[in-house]
Amino acid sequence: MTVRFRLDTHLDCPPDRAAALSLDVGVHERSLADTGERAVGGVTSGTITLGQTVTFRARHLGIVWRLTSRITVLDAPHRFVDEQVRGPFARFRHEHRFAAAGAGTRMVDVVEFAAPLGPLGRIAEMLVLDRYLRHIIARRNTVLVAEAGGSEHAPAG
Repeated sequence: MTVRFRLDTHLDCPPDRAAALSLDVGVHERSLADTGERAVGGVTSGTITLGQTVTFRARHLGIVWRLTSRITVLDAPHRFVDEQVRGPFARFRHEHRFAAAGAGTRMVDVVEFAAPLGPLGRIAEMLVLDRYLRHIIARRNTVLVAEAGGSEHAPAG
């Protein structure tokens, strides 16, 4: 089964800045610093772009994971998509959309994922993973809001 959720966040910067922040590996690391998330392969600093991969290592839910993701769509500054090519999920896709909204940007995250292990994975999706991943993306977005230099607008989802 595939789980899908969406979060909307306002950033006080133009879409090109919002997209650039979202493609910056260092910003991603800072947003999940409490998990020890670090880029350990592929693009490990600066901006990731179309076709490139990054491998992150982090502790989530008490376990150290590695996840390699590739930028499969890039239409800057409007949207990009990163998808897991190696890692713990049976499927993981994260679409990032950016649209001008007043003097800032409306950023929309659409996340789709599926856990491995058939019925056991579906139970994990319902009991833990959906809520945990929403929390992780919302925390990341709070850091993006701060890095964009604006007042915080809590992600809605």
